[in-house]
Order: sequence, then C-alpha cells, then structure tokens
Amino acid sequence: MRNLRKNRVSSCQQTLMTASPTIDKLDRAILRRLQENGRQTYDVIGEQVGLSPSAVLRRVKRLEEMGIIERYVALVDPAKVGLGLTAYLNVRLEKNTADHKRNPMDAFCESVQTWPEVVECASLTGEMDYLLQVVVSDMQHYSRFIMETLLKHPSVQDCKTSFVLDRVKGTTSVPL
Repeated sequence: MRNLRKNRVSSCQQTLMTASPTIDKLDRAILRRLQENGRQTYDVIGEQVGLSPSAVLRRVKRLEEMGIIERYVALVDPAKVGLGLTAYLNVRLEKNTADHKRNPMDAFCESVQTWPEVVECASLTGEMDYLLQVVVSDMQHYSRFIMETLLKHPSVQDCKTSFVLDRVKGTTSVPL
C-alpha cells in the first residue's frame, strides 16, 4: 500500500513537471520585453538581456513551440474605436436537471463564444457562475445586448452588472 501511494505521488509530480515547462532567467527577461513591446527587434532585446539576436530568436521560437507565447496581438483602445462603455456582468445559470438534454453550462459556453461584445468570460466559484467583461458603444448597445442576447439565452437565470467608471490599472502582462 505504501509503495502504491509513493508511485501515485511520483507519477503526479511527473505530470506536473512535464505540464509546467521550465524557463530560466533569460527567458523571463525576454518575455518581459516582449510583453512591454511585442514589436521590439531581437537586436534590441538581445542588447537589453545580454544575448545575440540569433540567441534571442532561438529562445523565442522555443517559447512559442512550448506554448508559453500563445500569439501576438495589437492592443486596441476601445474608446478610440467607439466602444466607450465597459461592464462586468456576474451571470448565474439555471441548474442542470434531468429534463435537460444538454448541460446549461455547455450551452452557455458555446453561445458566449459567438457574442462579440464579450471580450472575456471566466467561470467562477461562489454564488454566480460566470464573470463576463463586456465592451459596447453606449448604454443603448448594452441594453440591446442584455435584453436581446444574454437574458434570452435559455441557460441564463440571473445577471448583475457593474459599470467601469475609471480604469485604475489595465495590463495584459503577467508578472514574471
């Protein structure tokens, strides 16, 4: 019995080790620079971290292959493209019953992927099931989204909204 437990722990630890790729201090430094400005040249990054441009390129390619760098994007200021209202919505779904042909959470997750107003959706613990970040042009746009899309979804039971008054901090960078 004791050996079986040891084997279970070591196989779990192995899974964790392979699931979490190791990156060193230089990788973290490169990632910090790329998060600040994804268009920096490998020459500039190499100068900042003490590597040649070709060494930076090799490391970046490896980070991409490992899935640590997921993609490159342009960050757009919503207000400057006519999307001046941001809201956070706590959403509660109806509970799964034997009458349902489909799990309400699955149906909701599938639908939320098609709603362009939703820029982020997170599953939560606690009283509510999901937190949505919604970006819209104005209160009329928000009202249409709520009344014609969100509340008409068969899985949605309730939602509570908080509107953003001022952005105190906003970053896409993870702390490295």
